[in-house]
Amino acid sequence: MNEDKISNKIDELAGKGKELAGRATDNPDLEAEGKGDQAASNLKQAGEKIKDVFR
Repeated sequence: MNEDKISNKIDELAGKGKELAGRATDNPDLEAEGKGDQAASNLKQAGEKIKDVFR
């Protein structure tokens, strides 16, 4: 349970890093990929919260 939450947070931070790197290097593809990674991670985190409610 906690491992999933930690993994999702790491994925979110990696996505934020990609987004910032994309901005710094003026690479819109990398920036968009980072935003997508963050969105996917946020959905996973929401799923974990829902699972916690039903436990």
